[in-house]
Amino acid sequence: MSEDNRLRDVFDAIADPTRRRLIRLLAEAEEKPLHELTTYFQMGRTAVSKHLTVLKEAGLVVDRKVGRETRYRLNATPLREVQDWLAFYSKFWSTNMLRLQQLLEEEEE
Repeated sequence: MSEDNRLRDVFDAIADPTRRRLIRLLAEAEEKPLHELTTYFQMGRTAVSKHLTVLKEAGLVVDRKVGRETRYRLNATPLREVQDWLAFYSKFWSTNMLRLQQLLEEEEE
């Protein structure tokens, strides 16, 4: 799914802690089946599946059928949008920390 065809905003998809944890679990493995992902949460398969659907709509997760089992893997490419957005604020904080350091050094003198 290309970025233009995403059904859901990446920021919306990662806003939920459960979905961020799913992303983390999938980042640590090549792919995982739904029943295995469910073991990490105190919720049923249906609830985990709904979270995976949100991630899939944002292009963050890809699934494939293997027999009766659905396996999920991470597609981290859409996270680049988040990284780019944060990069601006990283520069902002670096600049402000430098100014604070200069101010503190001036006060010491």
